[in-house]
Amino acid sequence: MLRLMCVSSILIAGALAAVPDPVSPDPESVRPIDAVDTVFIEDMTWMEVRDAMRAGKKTVIVATGGVEQNGPYLVTGKHNVVLRGTTEAIARKLGNALVAPIVPFVPEGDFAPPTIHMKYPGTVSVTEETYHALLSDICLSLKTHGFEHIVLIGDSGGNQAGLKAVAETLNSRWAGTSTHLHFIPEYYDFPSVADWLRKQGIEQAPEGLHDDFAMTAMMMAVDPASVRTQQRIKAGCFRINGVDLAPAEKTIEWGRRIINFRADATVAAIQKSIGRE
Repeated sequence: MLRLMCVSSILIAGALAAVPDPVSPDPESVRPIDAVDTVFIEDMTWMEVRDAMRAGKKTVIVATGGVEQNGPYLVTGKHNVVLRGTTEAIARKLGNALVAPIVPFVPEGDFAPPTIHMKYPGTVSVTEETYHALLSDICLSLKTHGFEHIVLIGDSGGNQAGLKAVAETLNSRWAGTSTHLHFIPEYYDFPSVADWLRKQGIEQAPEGLHDDFAMTAMMMAVDPASVRTQQRIKAGCFRINGVDLAPAEKTIEWGRRIINFRADATVAAIQKSIGRE
């Protein structure tokens, strides 16, 4: 009986020893299933990220959006919706890039008294110091895992200065390492987008809303509900800045074209920045 108990104890101990630690699995664990076709890190398993990097995807895009008032039709996460479309297009055109989780929290105005977008419910703001610290920690995380090129882009004007400052600070701090940051202001070039649209025959007459045809079209290409498509059709106000948005399918196609236009310009700027190293 004693011998049987000893053998049983050994078998149980062996079985327990074979169970991996759920918090600290073997980094070299074999991925047991096929990887999905996505460039978004938050939609991947850690094994898929690891294997994608080992296959050559050593560039990562860190994009900042925002949560703010965007008029009566567009959701507060306007920039984040747009970035789901543009960052995927950029990453796929680069061919060797992944997309970090989109950063939704950026400076949107002061708290007391509230200024800029903070005067409107739904807006979420952070201080410049918090914004810089958040971006720095995100980039440090990505550097730790071995990404060599960290691309910083912002879909809102208020995001640009912080992105540039963080890139300069971290590039100085990490000089001599294998990781380099690239701030790409060319991504946020809406005058070029507006000029391109005019050449395509899209003329706008501003209505005083934090909204325009390009934004609405890009958002519709990602999620038509984010511009309240059905509600606007029902209310008879499915237009922006004098441009009719019906039929929706046509505006969605415009959105895809605008996303592609911005992605091409951004990819060219990224490749130029990397080539300067």
